[in-house]
Amino acid sequence: MIQRHTFDFLKELVENNNREWFQANKEHYEMARENVIDFTAELLKLLKEIDPGINESLEAKKCVMRIYRDIRFSKNKTPYKNNFGVSIPAKGLKLGGAEYYLHISPGNSFIAGGYWMPETAHLKAVRQEIDYNGDELKKVIDDAGFIKLFGEFRKQEQLKSVPREYSADNENIELLKLKSFVAFHPLKDEELIKEEAVKEIASVSSRIYPLNVFLNNAVA
Repeated sequence: MIQRHTFDFLKELVENNNREWFQANKEHYEMARENVIDFTAELLKLLKEIDPGINESLEAKKCVMRIYRDIRFSKNKTPYKNNFGVSIPAKGLKLGGAEYYLHISPGNSFIAGGYWMPETAHLKAVRQEIDYNGDELKKVIDDAGFIKLFGEFRKQEQLKSVPREYSADNENIELLKLKSFVAFHPLKDEELIKEEAVKEIASVSSRIYPLNVFLNNAVA
């Protein structure tokens, strides 16, 4: 489970996002980070049983993203993220395809999966796969259980115009216009704090798995 002290640390960080406070509370940060790593390790064990594409040698600490922000090109100069992000590639050891993503932030946590903002070559490959095998994707995203967990998949950000390679009357045009292919499920703080948290998140992730398979097959 995610410990309450981890949420407490993040809440305090929001109010004190500066280097002086962070250095004075470094021990608190390390405790929170270790909690997230331990949680990720438990989640990884279950995900590897669900998704054989996850590399067996993938380590939990490699999945937990840095809390330090890159502020070089940002107007927001606060040095730290106010969340812990956990990114688990669904194929191999590196990103560049579908993934599982856990976001831990007080009042704004979620589990997600799929492919967010694919690079141009991958976006074209996914669109081609949708054009050729759209029924396979629709079988996943139009399932009642999937919709209950993640909502309507087509209501993500779309292009305003039709992609140049396709016609407006294509039966899958709403999917072809998508910029990202993501399933998103919000989590309450209380859901992450309870004993069954890892199992419940793994259960939600099992419904993301077929989506990730479709997307990774497209960009293989």
